[in-house]
Amino acid sequence: MVHVLSSRVLLRPTDPERSRDFYGRALGLAVYREFGTGPERGTVYFLGGGFLEVSGRADAPPGPGLELWFQVADATAAHEEFLREGVEVLEAPETKPWGLIEMWIRDPDGVRIAVVEVPEGHPIRYRPGI
Repeated sequence: MVHVLSSRVLLRPTDPERSRDFYGRALGLAVYREFGTGPERGTVYFLGGGFLEVSGRADAPPGPGLELWFQVADATAAHEEFLREGVEVLEAPETKPWGLIEMWIRDPDGVRIAVVEVPEGHPIRYRPGI
């Protein structure tokens, strides 16, 4: 069995500076570390229990199967912040039939990002028997 000590999502954007501006400035993700030099240098952002590394350059955007999921404390406040920062909001916050408050945004390369608030008392907050 593999003992995973850490993990991260690797994102190869078509325009690294534009993506760093989106994730760092518009979304306000805190930087964990940076490496390399020049326009294709790497920036690793904190993502709660994981990391998002934006580094290198791709010739084309990622396929439509790649989506990110960010949990936030307050989806309404995040929505207001995204609108102020010019983030493309695909769907405003809405309570879904499964009880989560979800909204969807898109990064500059078209990567869809679910931004989710888990309300108090929702089953995802608890582990049965604990």
